[in-house]
Amino acid sequence: MEKNKVQQIIEREKGLQQGLTTRQLTMIAIGGAIGTGLFLGSGLAIGLAGPSVILSYAIGALIALMLMGCLAEMTVAHPTSGSFGAYAESYINPWAGFAVRYSYWFCLVLAIGTEVTAVAIYMSYWFPTVPGFVWIIVFSAALLYVNVTSVNVFGTVEYWLSLIKIIAIVGFILLAVYVIIGADSSSAITFQNYTNDGGFFPNGFWGMWIAIFVSLFSYLSIEMIAVSAGEAKEPQKAVPIALKSAVVRLVLFYILTLSLMLVIVPWGSAGVETSPFVKVMEILSIPGAAGVMNFVILVAALSAMNSQLYISTRMMFSLSRAGFAPKALGKLNKNSVPATALAISVIGIAIATVITIIAPETAFGTMVSISSFGAMFTWFMIFITHLFFRKKWKQSGNKKLPVRMIGYPYLTILGAILLVAVVVSTWFSVEFKATLIVGVPWLIFITIAYFIWKNINQKRDLDIDDQNEVQDM
Repeated sequence: MEKNKVQQIIEREKGLQQGLTTRQLTMIAIGGAIGTGLFLGSGLAIGLAGPSVILSYAIGALIALMLMGCLAEMTVAHPTSGSFGAYAESYINPWAGFAVRYSYWFCLVLAIGTEVTAVAIYMSYWFPTVPGFVWIIVFSAALLYVNVTSVNVFGTVEYWLSLIKIIAIVGFILLAVYVIIGADSSSAITFQNYTNDGGFFPNGFWGMWIAIFVSLFSYLSIEMIAVSAGEAKEPQKAVPIALKSAVVRLVLFYILTLSLMLVIVPWGSAGVETSPFVKVMEILSIPGAAGVMNFVILVAALSAMNSQLYISTRMMFSLSRAGFAPKALGKLNKNSVPATALAISVIGIAIATVITIIAPETAFGTMVSISSFGAMFTWFMIFITHLFFRKKWKQSGNKKLPVRMIGYPYLTILGAILLVAVVVSTWFSVEFKATLIVGVPWLIFITIAYFIWKNINQKRDLDIDDQNEVQDM
């Protein structure tokens, strides 16, 4: 029965091009997850946790790995653009599918605004006199063109943008290793920076724990692979490979990069006013390095924005095909792109533009503070959906799963518990309290909206039945 439900969802979401390759799928995930969270947010995490930020990102990576295990199993069984929203609808109930899709879409829309706001900040490095909203409009128009053309064009552009980021990070790692090996014993570049200035846990266990939230914010968007599976050439082969590759690369890039960075830069100088990467280049006094790093950070923001625009469009498309949004949003243009859904997904860009004009100094922080809850809620629901999925899959007597999550159900439950614990902890943090202040009312609002939608549709169905009875008479 559940399998039939999912099959119905896959059928109603047909029409999208299946043109994404395995390497493009991998780059989509990396493109979304390697952005502002690494290049700027890591400074905030280091300031909170000190050297123990390495442990914070390791725990965050563990949660991400467990999430990807659950998602890979469900995605290979049911590849569709509705992804975890469709699975929640089928295996839990329609409210879950409604809430997950809209929360994730809203989160991505705001995240797009966050990245494009960062783009305006980065461009001011070269053009300080040009208003930020000009760059928002220019780059938004370019990425909208990429997304409305075709999924192949999107995949190609995202591949190269992400490749630039990966080359830059690998180059940074090699440079850092070279500098550390060649450092004089009397220099400030030393592994003793791990224990200097307050020890490995300078702000105690709490500092390390709350920094996990920043690590999760950095890893967010890796789940994009599951949404793009509906447009993959061979999802059964491509998705598992892309998921494993993306997770390994992200864990390697984040943890190794931070570990090396802390050897070169004492943790006490970390913050969000300047990227830790730029600070490393300043310490190393490499000519022109700051400009090069600013370019890489700009590419990172554009790449993340490009991925988020693509995924938010597909999520709204899925909502429409499910009957949760106007039918027009589920229509495809001649290039098999849901152009109307793309148009409404630029709301975040509009919000960011307005905020940048009104309050350019605080625009970035404002966009970040209001965009986290939807993603965290989505991750939690992926864990819960997996528990329902595995139980009902077994009861239905289906064949063996092509991909299986190891340690079920213990690791699935552990992932959900760790995620909830971190999110609840934000209530006691000045920096991240806005997550629940914004998130809880949003969840209440979306629940009320669902029941209003349900009542309207039930009434409409009853009216249609009554009309049919009259016609039969």
